[in-house]
Amino acid sequence: MIRRSSCDVLVLGGGPAGLSAALAAARAGAEVALVEREDCLGGILKQCVHDGFGLLRFGEGLAGPEYARRFIDEALASGRIRVHLEAFVHAARRVEVGEGAGGFFVLECLSQTEGVFELEAPALILATGCRERTDRQVWIHGDRPAGVMTAGLAQQLVNIQGLLPGRRAVILGSGDIGLIMARRLLLEGMEVEGVYEVRPEPSGLNRNIQQCLVDFGIGLHLSTTVTEVHGARRVEAVTVAEVDSRGQARQGTERLVPCDTLILSVGLIPENEVAASIGLGLDPATKGPRVDQGGASEIPGVYVCGNALHVNDLVDYVSESGELAGKGAAAFALALAQGRPPPGRSLIPLKAGPGFLYALPQVLDLAAPGPALLWFRSNSTLKDGATVRLRAGEAILLERRYSALRPPEMERLELDLQAVPPGTASLVLEFERREAGHG
Repeated sequence: MIRRSSCDVLVLGGGPAGLSAALAAARAGAEVALVEREDCLGGILKQCVHDGFGLLRFGEGLAGPEYARRFIDEALASGRIRVHLEAFVHAARRVEVGEGAGGFFVLECLSQTEGVFELEAPALILATGCRERTDRQVWIHGDRPAGVMTAGLAQQLVNIQGLLPGRRAVILGSGDIGLIMARRLLLEGMEVEGVYEVRPEPSGLNRNIQQCLVDFGIGLHLSTTVTEVHGARRVEAVTVAEVDSRGQARQGTERLVPCDTLILSVGLIPENEVAASIGLGLDPATKGPRVDQGGASEIPGVYVCGNALHVNDLVDYVSESGELAGKGAAAFALALAQGRPPPGRSLIPLKAGPGFLYALPQVLDLAAPGPALLWFRSNSTLKDGATVRLRAGEAILLERRYSALRPPEMERLELDLQAVPPGTASLVLEFERREAGHG
């Protein structure tokens, strides 16, 4: 007989999003169970020893473990959050309870200390974070020698285990983790030959380009990629080549770079296997589920937050997303517990016009209290700026002028829902003009 326990809100993931969601739900009066697959809470923050976390939330630059500790201490002291560590979700399902009576969610978990057990709740928060793309996902040819790894793995080796991954590294991709690891490896005594980016512009934040590459004299090679890895048992070299506008290698530009380590920082993907298993559809632009401004998905009782929803550039935004999901999940679950229907919703779609990579949330709940936070990314660099408008038919609800926009940098708007005219069918984000360039 499998042991089963119940609560009001289930939170899957103990990183910054899951911790914030669990705390928000607990503060609202819900009993919470938090499931984390690692042996301690904090998620990726445990290995991020550089500072810069919490500038928006706390007004000070904290290291990743310092930022996480503030939430972990509060969660462990709350009395309403039951934490299950080293617990893996084997299966997730929704159980219907009679016609029109709603249902609840069941997570079947496996743990070395607790064995096989089940958790059930009327509300489920998915805070599963994201994962890194690998070499095979970016079509790098060659054998599989030792020394090829993601930037996150290199970070874990150096910062947690105290191990150097090699002596001479090439970094493919200019994502923020790759930029930070270029500096970190150099400080720890490795030679960093350079950072190679297939796109004509870097994909990390400007501050990381300056602080991690420029300040340390590490070269950044744009419109250039790794085409082949050489070495049988250990990486011995890589071939790099310039690419054209379609990302294809230019003949005659190949160059052999001796190295023993290839570190990949080629993008992040929201981790949504559990979301897919319970029937949540994924937005092809964000790679995460479609939600409203409170993180509520298209399945009643399921909320999504943090990097499982879309890849954020600041952990402060991840925590904010978790809080919104936690509040919404608690309100949903406690209403059912008290015999009341969950809060009603009045949904309209938010659409992104030409020039946007994506906009969030995909729908807005006009019945929800308070202002709604909207997020967007441009799909190219706008050096000369642009005016972004939020339009409801002919009515302009928001308008903001930006001096510059870059795809790696997420932008945020705040909408007063009372400003949305009655009868509005949809809202549209649009650019007044769009001038693409590289900068």
